[in-house]
Amino acid sequence: MVREEATVTVTGPQGARELRISSPGRVLWPKPGLSKLDLARYIVDVGDPFLAANGGRPVTLQRFPDNVDGEQFFSKNPPKGAPDFVRSVVVVYPSGRSHPQLVIDEVAAAVWAVQMNTVVFHPWASRAGNPDNPDQLRIDLDPQPGTGFAEAATAAVELRSVLAEAGLTAFIKTSGSRGLHVFAPIEATREFLAVRHAVIAAARELERRMPEKVTTAWWKEERGTRVFVDFNQANRDRTMAGAYSPRALPNATVSCPIGWEELDGANPDDFTVITVPERLKSTGDPWAGMHSSAGTIDALLEWWERDLAAGLGELPFPPDFPKMPGEPLRVQPSRARSKG
Repeated sequence: MVREEATVTVTGPQGARELRISSPGRVLWPKPGLSKLDLARYIVDVGDPFLAANGGRPVTLQRFPDNVDGEQFFSKNPPKGAPDFVRSVVVVYPSGRSHPQLVIDEVAAAVWAVQMNTVVFHPWASRAGNPDNPDQLRIDLDPQPGTGFAEAATAAVELRSVLAEAGLTAFIKTSGSRGLHVFAPIEATREFLAVRHAVIAAARELERRMPEKVTTAWWKEERGTRVFVDFNQANRDRTMAGAYSPRALPNATVSCPIGWEELDGANPDDFTVITVPERLKSTGDPWAGMHSSAGTIDALLEWWERDLAAGLGELPFPPDFPKMPGEPLRVQPSRARSKG
């Protein structure tokens, strides 16, 4: 039996590379009928902006052996059989364990990851050369039941003002679903915990300004119909879909950078594997030059200390993290009350 395969040519710093794509006709997104080969070609088409956003960072791969409706798993260690132009970097996880993670240095490495059944790319907020110190402050605006993209957009506009007051320049992208991701370039001089505290400080300030519309409540039962500011996405080894990464959602949506002037009236369903390449040709990359100048989190950490003095302490960490200093009990509030 002859195995079906195709070849994709990818240009890069060392010249053109020929990448083999096995099972090129396997449909990854049944609804629009997009195949593994379509995904590989998409990565080539958006290669430069994709690499600018996600390259040079430890990256976790979300892989689908069949299609996006089927089995999936996350690869933190680089898949076996990596070509010699694909490298890795050792990172430290919250448990204290160390492991290598893939680093994408050229578009061909991302296409090879597609060959290994990757659909979603999850880059760290830090770079491979300095993995302990993020150079991006990231805030995930997550609409809760009863809210949606419009409510996240309203919160994002106010969050932009909050970050500007702290001396930071905000950039925005769709999550690929109903939410929004707000990024700000920062100097890579502080460790993840400090950046998490800066994010919490910004989130609390946003919550003070929009108490009926946003929340920092970790427990779902306390969030109500508000947009959750997910501060825990700022933790070490916590990632979100990278800019221009496809999502494993029915319409093959993409986590797409947009300009702030585009936010009003934007529809996340419009940014897909099919539409984003042409969008880049016509409008360019809204995140081009993001890291041309970086701010500091000094002002946000002053806000954090101010809030500590006012009695606002540490917030819960994800359940797989070790118990952290000052962290409240990891008990759902309703359960804590029932035991009290």
